[in-house]
Amino acid sequence: MTTPSASGPSTDRWPSQVKFIIGNEACERYSFYGMKGILAGYITGEVVRGGLGLTKDTATVWIHLFIMANYFMPLLGAYISDRLWGRYKTILWISLFYCAGHGVLALSDLTSSLESRTWMLWAGLALIAFGAGGIKPCVSAFMGDQFPAGKTRLYQKAYAAFYFSINFGSFFSFLTIPFIAKHHGYGWAFGIPGVLMGIATLIFWSGRHRYTKVPPASETRSAGFFRVLWEALSHRQPGRGFWEGARGRFSAEEVSAAQSVLPVLSIFALIPPFWAMFDQHSSTWILQAERMTPVQLSTSYSIGGEEMQSLNPLLVMLLVPLLTGVVYPLCGRLITPLRRIGLGMIIAATSYLVVAWIQRRIEGGEQLSVLWQSVPYVIITTAEVLVSTTGLEFAYTQAAKSMKSIIMSFWLLTVAAGNGLVALITKLGGAGSHDASVTPGRFLMYALFTFGVSGAFLIVAMLYRYRDPAHEGH
Repeated sequence: MTTPSASGPSTDRWPSQVKFIIGNEACERYSFYGMKGILAGYITGEVVRGGLGLTKDTATVWIHLFIMANYFMPLLGAYISDRLWGRYKTILWISLFYCAGHGVLALSDLTSSLESRTWMLWAGLALIAFGAGGIKPCVSAFMGDQFPAGKTRLYQKAYAAFYFSINFGSFFSFLTIPFIAKHHGYGWAFGIPGVLMGIATLIFWSGRHRYTKVPPASETRSAGFFRVLWEALSHRQPGRGFWEGARGRFSAEEVSAAQSVLPVLSIFALIPPFWAMFDQHSSTWILQAERMTPVQLSTSYSIGGEEMQSLNPLLVMLLVPLLTGVVYPLCGRLITPLRRIGLGMIIAATSYLVVAWIQRRIEGGEQLSVLWQSVPYVIITTAEVLVSTTGLEFAYTQAAKSMKSIIMSFWLLTVAAGNGLVALITKLGGAGSHDASVTPGRFLMYALFTFGVSGAFLIVAMLYRYRDPAHEGH
């Protein structure tokens, strides 16, 4: 293991190298959300104004397939990280593909062919999905690697700060990139996020001499989760425990590490409906806002559906310190990580009751200000803080040391599944309409479905036994 050159961090302070990781994350998230935030407008926008002129359902399917790919690729990133390169090299080299994807999107504005622009959109999104998804499980796990053994009490605050940096970057991207797209074209609007991704990579590289670098399993020769799982499945015998079949080939430590994964997956399996709702703020919520009245702040700047997305990260930056610094300590053991997640899912479902109500009023002919969307934004952002920051903390602390990247990738896979669910429902549930994804009935369906899943989650959470990371060998 490579350790920082400094003598060691204070027991009550974060390691100094964490600032490079958080700075990298802020710039990377600006690049990602700035690009993603204008996709709905780009896909459905008029061709004469630089858009592709496609339907709302098409935009919804494409956006959620892209997000799904982003959160499926962590499986590959985790494998490369844990088995081949280690987290540092994986983050550094895959980031270059990420930069290339932004470049392809920026160059698509140079062609007037609608077909060419569509193909370049898919090529750019594919490269970004590989880059963003490939580094995603590694960055959050890499930050955890920087903390000394036994300092797990710092994880909650560290991951809260990590999540704060994500929203700091995305907040400014939502305010600036849509403005650039409207006034300077999509070439610049896609190009500037690429510049920020280049800066993100440079910041990360700058901390190379300070990082604690955990070697990959190819160096430690420890078995991965899938190898141990396959051995257990292949050698099952009646009357013996599930994992007994793997003990003949793998050490007790390797089997124990693999055992730490399955209980966590039982929790993760019920998370996708939350992400199915949350990630629609970059698709159906924007498309809903197209029929609402924007707020004109000046002659050249207005708040519409794309800019309203900035409310989410702004609220997160306010709610994270409030919840982690005040509410959680006051509640103590009453609000365990799994209770937070379950409560967050119920709150998220409530937000869609409001979205359905807004859509019904719009379809009834009312002229509503886009500011009405601030109500569901406040509700679902509260849910996001309860679910997402807690999920990062839960995933890292409940996984064995050798399984941290793979368990992070499984957490991110819940996001992929949720977005795949949206794409599937939109594709199969249109009933001949091209705009069925933005209707009161569709929004209400998501709310009722998630209420049901939340009940099942609370039952599973009651049966879960927490793993104490303090007893883990380092």
